[in-house]
Amino acid sequence: MAEQTIEVMTIREVSTYLRIPQSSLYKLAQEGKIPGKKVGRHWRFHRAAIDDWLKGLATETPDKIETSYA
Repeated sequence: MAEQTIEVMTIREVSTYLRIPQSSLYKLAQEGKIPGKKVGRHWRFHRAAIDDWLKGLATETPDKIETSYA
C-alpha cells in the first residue's frame, strides 16, 4: 500500500520535517514568520504552505534570512 502524505501537520511533525527544534518552531509560529494556524491551544500547518515558505527562503537574499532560530 502506498504511503499517504499528511496534508495538515502538528508542531512535532513540522519540526521533524524541517529538522529544527520544536521550541524554535513555536517561536517562528508565534512571531508569524512561518505559515501556521492555532486551533485552540494547538498549532497546525499545511504541508504545501510550509513547502512554499521554504522555497521562498531559498530565493531571499542572505541579509534578509533570519539565521538565529534558538
